[in-house]
Amino acid sequence: MYDTQDYAYHLPPELIAQVPSERRDHSRLLMVDRLTGGLIDRHFFNLPELLNPGDLLVINNTRVVPARIYGRKASGGKVEVVVLEHPDAGAPIGNTRICLMKSSGHPGTGTRIIFGEKATGVITERLDHGMVRMCFEGQESIDELIRKKGRMPLPPYIKREVENPLDAFDQKRYQTVYSAHRGAVAAPTAGLHFTNALMDRLKHAGVFITPLTLHVGYDTFRPVKTEDIRDHRLQGEYYRIETETADRINQTRKEGGRVVAVGTTVVRALESAVQPDGQIEPCRGKTTLMITPGFTFGAVDGLITNFHLPKSSLLFLVSAFAGDDLMKRTYRHAVSSRYRFYSYGDAMLIH
Repeated sequence: MYDTQDYAYHLPPELIAQVPSERRDHSRLLMVDRLTGGLIDRHFFNLPELLNPGDLLVINNTRVVPARIYGRKASGGKVEVVVLEHPDAGAPIGNTRICLMKSSGHPGTGTRIIFGEKATGVITERLDHGMVRMCFEGQESIDELIRKKGRMPLPPYIKREVENPLDAFDQKRYQTVYSAHRGAVAAPTAGLHFTNALMDRLKHAGVFITPLTLHVGYDTFRPVKTEDIRDHRLQGEYYRIETETADRINQTRKEGGRVVAVGTTVVRALESAVQPDGQIEPCRGKTTLMITPGFTFGAVDGLITNFHLPKSSLLFLVSAFAGDDLMKRTYRHAVSSRYRFYSYGDAMLIH
């Protein structure tokens, strides 16, 4: 149950989605019944008929920052940088930021990276997991540089060239239609399947929708290196639950409706905020909550989520919610039925 190797599975490479479905809500949706173990193949546009009147969808309205920028070393070697800290996500405002860096060799402290005529960066500290602390200098601030030249920080399994002909496409589709608060470095991918029209249909079907904000950080794709999943530690991710959202969740529970989280980020936010009496309090701060099998859920009754990487903290969370055996069978079914996996892939509704 706690051995990281238990969360490995075989996935044919061609099932890793490189682009999303042509229409957001035409992704496939696998219904997973925790009580009966039943699996039913549907489509995301079927969602209004799969939920009950009075249910509440909780969405994450974070907005992805196009924080991937490209530069070069003085020697001419290319450097790729993803800026991980942003003022809107609770980071201190300034030009020194923690970044994920990819380059040839291992540039040491003091190395200067050139991002153009108006901006450079100096590595001030090397950190773990390919991260560095970088001080940005020049006529342009780091936030101006990102605004002018930044590209979407797509996960590494989505293959794109540096000169990416799909850049404008990714700028739109690697963002939920309801994104509002800038600060994430990865999309809350369960929300990528929603359209405005689908959300209107849900409301007409008596399903309520309410937002919270959790700015997704590097942990969403940081590999798990520990043998025991309980030893893996998550860095803090800033989240915020407003009074109106907390009241809506509490009212839904009081009236017998289900609280359905749209994505693992929503689960982590709500389970960080739930009180011993089951109430959700308005709050803001950083959560380091790591959910593994054996966790007692106090806030969430259902979950919409994509299919996650093997041996990832997201897969641990989903297995904790649905049960190890059912999740392993679900993933086998998804592979054999040729579902599309990961960020741009299909989804499941676990209830």
